[in-house]
Amino acid sequence: MARLNDEPVSAPVRPTSEGARNLRRRYQRIAPVYDLLDLPFEYGRYREIRPLLFQGLSGRLLDAGVGTGRNMPFYPSGSEVVGIDLSPAMLERAEARRALSPASVQLTEMDISRLTFPDAFFDAAIATFVFCTLPDELQVPALRELGRVVRPQGTIRLLDYTRPRGRIRRLITQLWEPWVGWAYGAHFNRQTEQFISEAGLVLTSAHFVVDDLIRLVEAKPAR
Repeated sequence: MARLNDEPVSAPVRPTSEGARNLRRRYQRIAPVYDLLDLPFEYGRYREIRPLLFQGLSGRLLDAGVGTGRNMPFYPSGSEVVGIDLSPAMLERAEARRALSPASVQLTEMDISRLTFPDAFFDAAIATFVFCTLPDELQVPALRELGRVVRPQGTIRLLDYTRPRGRIRRLITQLWEPWVGWAYGAHFNRQTEQFISEAGLVLTSAHFVVDDLIRLVEAKPAR
């Protein structure tokens, strides 16, 4: 049974799909330098918008794609957070940040498209720059799983990059894209919002938080 309070919530779950296995291999490779690669973005923009993911949230939370634990200082005080990630190497770095969290934190290796938690186990789930890395065939399974493990009327929040509309910024992202695709498996043309309904979720809000580049999407289970 899934539990918190310093008890394991799940045994490690390895990915079975080729897309998820490719992501795992990629993040195993870049984990030692991930924070260094992300440093300009973390202090240039991410730290200002991470708190938006947790506004008004409390209780038992899922941080899907916890990475190296950059969200941890922003977890709601007194909450219980489970952080999952495909990559054990990324989780090792997240473990070193647990002391920065005002919440209780457990970390486990798991594929967002194959969660092993019971139905309605969490009060809310968040995913930070995760869906822009997921191939199209994993978008609906991952969204559906988040909807399954969040209680009825619970909150699901996704923070992700999109393809900007402005000509100059669009050109810049086109120049970035080969590198971010190689390093992170990320793309600017993921259309996650269009899969919300198909995954059994209801879109409750969506707006840009950094120019027309980074978007915060909120949904809830349709049930």
